[in-house]
Amino acid sequence: MNAPPDFEIFLVTAPGLESLLCAEAREKGFKAPKAVKGGVTVQGGWPEIWRASLEIRGAARILARIAEFRALHLAQLDKRARKVPWAEFLRRDVAFRVEASCRRSRIYHQGAAAQRIATAIREELGATLSEDAEVCVKARIDDDLCTISIDTSGESLHKRGHKEAIAKAPMRENLAALFLRQCGYQGNEPVLDPMCGSGTFVIEAAEIAAGLKPGRSRHFAFELLATFDAAAWEKSRAAGVAAAPVFRFHGSDHDAGAIRMARDNAARAGVADWTEFRQQSVGELTRPDGPPGLVICNPPYGARIGDKKRLAPLYRALGQTLRTRFQGWRVGIITNDAELAAATGLPFAPPPSPISHGGISVSLFLTGKLA
Repeated sequence: MNAPPDFEIFLVTAPGLESLLCAEAREKGFKAPKAVKGGVTVQGGWPEIWRASLEIRGAARILARIAEFRALHLAQLDKRARKVPWAEFLRRDVAFRVEASCRRSRIYHQGAAAQRIATAIREELGATLSEDAEVCVKARIDDDLCTISIDTSGESLHKRGHKEAIAKAPMRENLAALFLRQCGYQGNEPVLDPMCGSGTFVIEAAEIAAGLKPGRSRHFAFELLATFDAAAWEKSRAAGVAAAPVFRFHGSDHDAGAIRMARDNAARAGVADWTEFRQQSVGELTRPDGPPGLVICNPPYGARIGDKKRLAPLYRALGQTLRTRFQGWRVGIITNDAELAAATGLPFAPPPSPISHGGISVSLFLTGKLA
């Protein structure tokens, strides 16, 4: 059960976005990326986990799969959990917690399964069990097969460490990165968000264009593991130099508070020089100087903010402005309602399968270049 030099690493993402995350992992040079339900598997060791945490934009968290065995009952789970070489991964002086899930298995009580594994770790390693520990061991028992993983992320990876202020119904950074990828954005064109809120799409696009690594400013749970090499991590984090993008990135919103938040967040992210935020309505939106690019936004949904019937005029106004002033630009709109998307009058292609955003099923509606 010892983890070999290369083991399975699981990059977690929202169901429906696995192929986009797989493409990102492939582009970043990770070994054997494979899209599976709920994420992407790659092969590697701890240096690959550190690099993925630093560079991968679309993952919500990263799990190191360290052991796998069959367990038909709790006593067997306890016995085999004790054979995992915990001291190779966990530190005796760092508290831990355990989460378990059971599906189609003779072991069906998740709480009991987690308790058995936690007891095994505590007694074999001597580490302290704590409900609020940052280090989390995850056990998935599926069809009597128990897979043991360590959550190497800690806080969700969408928390880049720059966004202190958020607007209503914010778009998570990892989802924003994958939606930008779904729009074909590669960092080589301007991006504009006419309903920018706290600036997520604009800041994410500017970071991609500048080559800034998404994990450059935050702490990760893997820094508390026995496998952590602080010198190697600092060398990896310091590698690479940001390059000033050729294009600027624009955000606007009718809410003055949102614009203040977006500017502050952009400054913390180090992209203030390449971004511009304005307080204005959709009807006041004008095309920036320079070549065409991508308009992308996450407008209000009837299911969460406001009344859907009252939102239709907003979508119509957005579509009218974009059709008349943004020829040559592509448009991506994330919404939960095809009728609201249709209200824009924009020539959207059929959307891909919806994904969950804050418990709401949303889809990306995307045009080609507007004529």
